[in-house]
Amino acid sequence: MSSSTTVSAELGLRLVVPGRPAVPLLAGLDYASDDPYAIRMTFYVGNDDPVEWIFARELLTVGIVRPVGDGDVRVGPGTDRILHISLSSPFGTALFEVPLAPLADFLHQTYRLVSAGHESEFVDIDVELENLLWPS
Repeated sequence: MSSSTTVSAELGLRLVVPGRPAVPLLAGLDYASDDPYAIRMTFYVGNDDPVEWIFARELLTVGIVRPVGDGDVRVGPGTDRILHISLSSPFGTALFEVPLAPLADFLHQTYRLVSAGHESEFVDIDVELENLLWPS
């Protein structure tokens, strides 16, 4: 195990609004080696509190080359080096266009930190079990 090391980035993306021009937004991406399967994406939506979604790192990686995901999160390649991320919640559905190059750069940094297939080496199973069995 190692202590947590993180990778962060800011990413400009667009919210697709049917029948209207796309709305530019800013999102923060965060990855930590002590949670090696997850990427946190924080959407900054005007003056409201930011909205955070947690994605499987593999979902974003596979979504670059082919459509993937079921249920609330779907990811797939778009046109012109764009990745589509579709999110559904009880409050509605949102489709985002994410520029591929900066997202791919971020993902490469996460894989330099924790290689694919080595994620389990960075998870403290005892702590995870304790959190599941004896929540605070």
